[in-house]
Amino acid sequence: MPYQHILYEVADGIATVTLNRPDKLNAVNGEMINEIIAAADVIDADDNVRAVIVTGAGRAFCAGADLSRGAATFDRNANPRDDGPNTGRDGGGRVTLRIFDSKKPWIGAINGPAVGFGMTMQLAFDIRLASDKARFGMVFTRRAVVMEACSSWFLTRAVGMGQAQEWVMTGRVFDADEALRGGLVRSLHAPDDLLQAARELAREIADNTAAVSVAYNRNLLWKMAGADHPMEAHKLDSPGMRALGAAADAKEGVSSFLEKRAPKFTDSAATDMPGYYPWWRQRVFE
Repeated sequence: MPYQHILYEVADGIATVTLNRPDKLNAVNGEMINEIIAAADVIDADDNVRAVIVTGAGRAFCAGADLSRGAATFDRNANPRDDGPNTGRDGGGRVTLRIFDSKKPWIGAINGPAVGFGMTMQLAFDIRLASDKARFGMVFTRRAVVMEACSSWFLTRAVGMGQAQEWVMTGRVFDADEALRGGLVRSLHAPDDLLQAARELAREIADNTAAVSVAYNRNLLWKMAGADHPMEAHKLDSPGMRALGAAADAKEGVSSFLEKRAPKFTDSAATDMPGYYPWWRQRVFE
C-alpha cells in the first residue's frame, strides 16, 4: 500500500520504518497509526524481512499526539475517530499490540525527542538504541489523560515499578543518559552513528538466526512476561522443541555448526510455524 506518513524500505533482510511527518516532529495521527499497523502486516508476511528498525525523519523520533485540534484534542466526543472503526479502542494500543504479536524482532533507533506516543510505542520494541541527543517523556499526567498504548503493562516490564512510577507520576521529560540508567535503552550513540549501530544489530539477527526460531522465541519471551508459573513456559517449550527440532532448520543449525560454516536456514516464518501458533488467545473488543 502507498504510505503518506511513514517511509518503508527493505534492504538485505532489514525493514526500516521511518515516521515521516518531520514538519510536525513526527507527531502521530490516525493515518500514521493505520500505516504502522499495515506495515507490520507486510513485515510478518515477507520472508525477506528478518528484522525491523523504526526511526524518525528529521530531528525527532515522535513528539506524541498531534495537538493541532487544540484543547479538545483528546475529546472523542468532539473529534471523530480517524484511526479505524469506532470500537472505543485507543489507537496507540492497536499499534503496540500489533507489534507485540509480530514474528520479527523490532529495534528502535530513537533519534530525537520521544514523548507521549513516541515513548509508549517504543516499549513494544524488543531492543531500543538512542541518540545521545534524544529526550523521553511519559507526559500524560501533565496533559490530564491516561497513559496509553498499553504502556502500563509494557513500562514496568522494561524498567521496573519504581522507575516507571517516577516517570509517570512526574510526567517530566528526561534526557538520554537517564533513559540509559533507567534501563529504557540498551545503548547511546552519536546522532550520525545511531542508524549504523541499529543496522549492525539487525544484521547479526538476519545473518545468523533461523526465522521460525526467532518468531517462536520472541513470542515466548513476551507472552511469558505475564505467566504466573514456570509451568506455563514448560507447556510451550515442550511442543516447541518437538516441532522445531524435527524441522529442516534445526538439522541445518546442527550441521552448519559441526561443519564450521555459516548456516543456510530456509524455513518460513510466514508459512512454517507450528500448527498451534499463535497459541495465545486473542482478546476481542465488542
